Amino acid sequence: MQNSKTIVVTGASRGIGRAIVEKYAQNGWQVVFCSKNPDSVAKTMQELTQKYPQTLIDGQVCDMSQKEAVLGFATYCMQTYENIEILVNNAGIYIPGQISASNYDDDLEELMKINLYSAYWMGKILIPHFEQNKQGYIVNISSIAGIQAYPNGGSYAVTKFALTGYTKTIREELKTKNIKVIGIYPGATYTDSWSNSDLPKERFVAAEDIADIIFQATSLSNSAVVEDIIIRPQLGDI
Repeated sequence: MQNSKTIVVTGASRGIGRAIVEKYAQNGWQVVFCSKNPDSVAKTMQELTQKYPQTLIDGQVCDMSQKEAVLGFATYCMQTYENIEILVNNAGIYIPGQISASNYDDDLEELMKINLYSAYWMGKILIPHFEQNKQGYIVNISSIAGIQAYPNGGSYAVTKFALTGYTKTIREELKTKNIKVIGIYPGATYTDSWSNSDLPKERFVAAEDIADIIFQATSLSNSAVVEDIIIRPQLGDI
């Protein structure tokens, strides 16, 4: 398709993903994003297309827990856009719990599909594209929970630790191929999931801050890479 720079963002109809999509759209990038909810995809497409009428914004419906759906979305991106420069694996889900508890309804398998395997499956399709173009960025949105376990983190922490391991592994494998891999480790970030909290928005990291950091990290000279970014609320974790 067009030769303009293209970014692909998964799980991007709200929260951090939505902020990333808007940041790059503001700066003239073609944006391809996906979300599980058709209504959310349509709403995001409508709102951003109205705000940035000169920017191509392509929203697709994809259930990131389903391997074939993820592979289909990634293949669509690769076949439709010639110059994909950035893949942001943002899709994720949080379910609290204790995996050691005998009465815990273990969500590990389901969370693993979305929080780890979706990034792995996206990479299986798009990494060869980056290798062919001899450049590219892979940005994986992990979590503070991916570097430090915390009470009631349960399967979420396990899967985010796994995503951290995947990030570090492919960074080592791809560094000689001019493909840069960035791990993002946010603390509590204000999204819809926190909207019913009694805490003020100022107590959280803003999703736009994370989008700004990613944009800057993917705008450096070719000889530099920002490997890992930890961003927490100023007053500490929640």
